[in-house]
Amino acid sequence: MGQIQNEDTMETKQPSHRTSAIWIAALLLLFAEPATCLASGGLHEAADHVGKILPVWTVVPFAGILLSIALCPLFVPHFWHNHFGKVSAFWALAFALPFLVFDVQVAAYSILHIAMIDYIPFIILLWGLFTISGGIVVQGSLRGTPLVNTILLLIGTFLASWVGTTGAAMIMIRPVLRANRDRIHKAHVICFFIFLVANIGGSLTPLGDPPLFLGFLHNVPFFWVTTGILPEMLVTAVLLLVLFLAVDIFYFRKEKAFREAALEEQAPVRISGTYNFLLLAGVIAAILMSGYWKAGHFTLYEVEVHYQNLLRDASIVILGLISLKVTPRALREANEFSWGPILEVAKLFAGIFITIIPALAILRAGLEGAMAPLVAAVQTPAHYFWAAGGLSSFLDNAPTYLTFFNMALGKVGLVEAQVPAALAAGTATANPAFIGYLTAISAGAVFMGANTYIGNAPNFMVKSIAEEAGVDMPSFFGYMFKYSIPFLIPIFILVTFIFF
Repeated sequence: MGQIQNEDTMETKQPSHRTSAIWIAALLLLFAEPATCLASGGLHEAADHVGKILPVWTVVPFAGILLSIALCPLFVPHFWHNHFGKVSAFWALAFALPFLVFDVQVAAYSILHIAMIDYIPFIILLWGLFTISGGIVVQGSLRGTPLVNTILLLIGTFLASWVGTTGAAMIMIRPVLRANRDRIHKAHVICFFIFLVANIGGSLTPLGDPPLFLGFLHNVPFFWVTTGILPEMLVTAVLLLVLFLAVDIFYFRKEKAFREAALEEQAPVRISGTYNFLLLAGVIAAILMSGYWKAGHFTLYEVEVHYQNLLRDASIVILGLISLKVTPRALREANEFSWGPILEVAKLFAGIFITIIPALAILRAGLEGAMAPLVAAVQTPAHYFWAAGGLSSFLDNAPTYLTFFNMALGKVGLVEAQVPAALAAGTATANPAFIGYLTAISAGAVFMGANTYIGNAPNFMVKSIAEEAGVDMPSFFGYMFKYSIPFLIPIFILVTFIFF
């Protein structure tokens, strides 16, 4: 009997071993091709080489996490609410484990690089702005009428270029939610808020959005963006504000009870916790410092960690802790402040940043990578606008911007040191072709981050805060098909014909 049991056990285990062997072999075959090419050069060169040989389908885990974000809240909402962190971890491991099997050094370098350079600063900045802005409370009879809502969006759009889209979104989202608390129809207010405050408003300075700050670090003059894409930004923002006003009036007319309450309540508007604005100014100063001050760096597993960036991140954490210490708990309770939204963003974007590694590597490879047909097709400013914007809708818009920035430099035969002179319109050194390309790249990377919830850092944060406040926000695809495609895409087409 014991022998029979052993045989049965062996019979049941053999398929499992065979399946495991096939699975591991498939993973090794996936990454086996470049193994001999990684022996020479450092880990940075090896990681760059990986992008030249990865097939497009290595982005399946990235697509998987996007589809999970889009579909799970619709079809398995209870499961998603309780286990979204595990789902994110699953997709991250689905890419990371095969990558580690292929080459542990290159995989460790790539994962450490995106964690140290991108994810950790990203989360620290979001946490700092979320924490500090959570101590600013707007109270009084701020009622979400169409005119008031339009003014709030206009203020947020203006602020975004000077305190960043993330900063402006975190400052303005709670007043907007408070003003519209009693509205029946309010999801459209938050979606247009994402369009304008969390994205398009940040077009005019390097402080506005990460791609523009990256351009500033690569010799694009600070105020070039202000004049460079001001016309495109004004046309886009004005059209969206007019559309929003029309849509909000349409819904407002259906809400008789709210209209009557708005006329009755006349309590003065006041702002509490204003000292947090000084802390927000400190965050902006820390970001500027990291751009201007070159303090050197040390290497951690061949990843360059710059001292000024460490000081920036430490400063933001300290400023956030100061806000928690000095802001009375009653103010945060009045804002219905909780850590749920930042925890959700931290968990989901951890998976997004890991699974995005192959997509960014293939894109960096340019004509030598699997996206070579796309790269080769990009020739005119209109192409740059839609290619940079389309990819920025789903990928991290900062490296996408930098990739097309370098493509444009190569196309016109310039190096980074020549960028300021090439952008000086009206001078003998100006390069009109490069000006046209960079304008299109900048506008595309910033504007089209509004196309999806993950297109720009604050989008998903705004969605999470709104849902925490009881707003029934559209799903991932619902946002696209009900809002971004019908409202944004026609405007982007018009902008293309007018400017590009």
